[in-house]
Amino acid sequence: MNIDSDGVERIRDGVNPLLVCSGKQAAVILDAGLATALEERGHCLANRLWSARVLVDEPDAIRQVHMDFLEAGADCITTSSYQASLPGFLRAGFTVTESERLLRRSVALALEARDAFWSKASNRRHRLKPLVAASIGPYGAFLADGSEYTGRYGISDDELLGFHRARWDILNDCEVDLFACETIPSRQEARVVLRLLGETEGRWAWMSFSCRDDNHLCDGSRMEDVARDCDSCLRVAAVGVNCTFPAYVNGMITEIRKGTRKPIIVYPNSGDCYDAESKTGCHPRNPLTLSLHRSPGWNQALPASEDVVASIASTSHVSGSG
Repeated sequence: MNIDSDGVERIRDGVNPLLVCSGKQAAVILDAGLATALEERGHCLANRLWSARVLVDEPDAIRQVHMDFLEAGADCITTSSYQASLPGFLRAGFTVTESERLLRRSVALALEARDAFWSKASNRRHRLKPLVAASIGPYGAFLADGSEYTGRYGISDDELLGFHRARWDILNDCEVDLFACETIPSRQEARVVLRLLGETEGRWAWMSFSCRDDNHLCDGSRMEDVARDCDSCLRVAAVGVNCTFPAYVNGMITEIRKGTRKPIIVYPNSGDCYDAESKTGCHPRNPLTLSLHRSPGWNQALPASEDVVASIASTSHVSGSG
């Protein structure tokens, strides 16, 4: 397999793009929290669109953050579409055409950064071509009320499917390597997303969940059961956790491995909690904070196996997805 070939070609070949990478190195390193990086650069995200607002106002800032992550060593960057959705943009006063263009812009910015980075010969030395993953945030991110950490939506499967399909179809038409389905808080939403993935020919996606402890998703569903759901979908590239306390990671890896042999993806937060009203992190409820030296413990939580396992750790020291 030619690692320098286009990511979309790898997907159409039927090969999990994360396994392509992990077959060449011990772990695949993700980028850090896009929203936090933007806040550190002075952008105010205290609005319902959160980081998606910067897509409208200062897209160059997003492109630069992507570039910074690549220069820091990220093997995969995620688009700024986590909080971006057609209903969200429509609620903010944009037209359907404008909303679709902004979603496509989120991919274009990441691709532009990746291609500019890869065009330099020095960046191609002893390095895999970075992947671009289209971020698919949960329905709770659109609600902007913190419900991505509870899963209590109060809507039907069909309503949830309609919400996700609108964005999914647009991003699926873009030249990304895979989807990053992130911060999923409930088994209901997981099954809806898995249904979409199963209906989408040639598309790979990782499934990552927000959790309330080291055994359960935020809605109380057992991680082992949800992992089995993911295992039944051929093109789930990895299963894991994000926006979750680091203390829960080892237990979650154990539970995931009970339900699937797929690669495991891990990118927890820093131990902070999230204030839905101010759209900011707050003081930790748990004094444990994330540092990269914890990642060997995550690898040790994976039992020895003849199967290929990609342990995907994050460079993130912050909470939030994007």
